[in-house]
Amino acid sequence: MISLQNKIAAVELTDTGRVRDHNEDAVGSIRDAGLYVLADGMGGYNAGEVASDIAVKTVMKFVSDAVEREDRADPESDTGLMRQTIVLRDAIARANKIIHQTAQSQASCEGMGTTIVACLFYDNRLSIAHVGDSRLYRVRDGRLEQITMDHSLLQELVDRGFYTREEAERATNRNYVTRALGVEATAQVDLAEIEVLPDDMFLLCSDGLTDMVDDEEIHLTVSTFSASLDIIGQQLIQLSNDHGGKDNVSVILARALEAFPARVGVLGRLKQVLGF
Repeated sequence: MISLQNKIAAVELTDTGRVRDHNEDAVGSIRDAGLYVLADGMGGYNAGEVASDIAVKTVMKFVSDAVEREDRADPESDTGLMRQTIVLRDAIARANKIIHQTAQSQASCEGMGTTIVACLFYDNRLSIAHVGDSRLYRVRDGRLEQITMDHSLLQELVDRGFYTREEAERATNRNYVTRALGVEATAQVDLAEIEVLPDDMFLLCSDGLTDMVDDEEIHLTVSTFSASLDIIGQQLIQLSNDHGGKDNVSVILARALEAFPARVGVLGRLKQVLGF
């Protein structure tokens, strides 16, 4: 596997906020593989911090094992023929199964759940998987764009025309999610795959940020402090806390420093020779 460590710059930050007494968010990454994961244990559910921790660790382990298997299958390829989007989907399905089984078998964890957003960089592309209202944004050429769509009652009302997006940002009933890991035996995972260009920046965040800070403020912060991912992350968390800090807040920022094409392995070179 070609390491993406020097091709993707990233920071991961999480904070308890001003109101909660403990942090139910979890973040994690495998920098060499280009994997970043953020989970938000469900507020109002039991043992949310357990659910988010299981989610992040399970996804990281599943993806790591998948990359290792592909490397063994073709050691000259950068994760070979691994279909990273499907790997992310299966990793999250595995996390859901473990969380659900844990909730069923341990009384202290009954009813726990978590949202999740995960992304995997590979071959100048980004695979994205998410469940719930943790989000992924892209910043390209100075423009902030929300890539994921929330699995929430409010988003459904927006989709059906009951609210405009501007009205939704001012609504008070923003936290009712319609999908989460661990609540049911299976979870429906939304998937996407997008192109990555050099200097593209990606923001993964829990709703502790987006409930406190609107997109315009996020965009202004990213633009103002664009030279430093760490400062952007610190400022976003500070803004959330300055606006009340009612929830835990977590952010992952990742910027593509240069192109990262996959190395063509034996099978890939054979296909090129044969014209496939």
